[in-house]
Amino acid sequence: MARPTETNPPRILSSAVRETDDPVAATLITAAVTTMAAKGYHGTSVRDIAAAAGVAVGSLYNYFGSKQDLLALILNRGLDTLVEATEAALLAAGDDPADRLRAIVGVHVGQHTKAPRESFLGNSELRSLEPQNYAVVVTKRDVQQRMFERVVVDGVNRGVFTTRTPVDTARFIVSASTAVAGWFRPDGPLTAEEVTARYQDIALDAVGYRKGGG
Repeated sequence: MARPTETNPPRILSSAVRETDDPVAATLITAAVTTMAAKGYHGTSVRDIAAAAGVAVGSLYNYFGSKQDLLALILNRGLDTLVEATEAALLAAGDDPADRLRAIVGVHVGQHTKAPRESFLGNSELRSLEPQNYAVVVTKRDVQQRMFERVVVDGVNRGVFTTRTPVDTARFIVSASTAVAGWFRPDGPLTAEEVTARYQDIALDAVGYRKGGG
């Protein structure tokens, strides 16, 4: 996956920022996303993050114990948002497997178009997490994956989807939807909404959706 080339201006807060964050902490989180997305985790120093945030290096340690803590926070918050939104979409989608698949693909692709740098870090820098942080993040990723698997398997069991490999197909859909973060650009030929709609159609094709099945 190609590394994103654009950078967030410091005044635009990262999607990893929460309303309850102290303003300086919010700026540091945004700076960490910007610099790590551009230079990689190992290519980014604490001094780089502090400089991008416009604060002294010591200020970073007033809020975060280390660069590793910042990376773990960014990845965990991204997945928390994704899982919560996917759960809510499933709840609102009703009982039809096709509607449920459209809903969760919409959430997954939508988040990866809205927060491409954060999503990129979630994939490219997962390997940079220390074992304990890695285990937590992978567990959350598994929760997201299992929601897709349950929807596809349910659709197959009800005769609405015809794929012979529901788990693998669900994995393909999640992987493809995640990869959007690597190439989508707001000024590109397709809007985020158009990309989302295309991927919803692709997902239904992948599962072998048979309208009126059952």
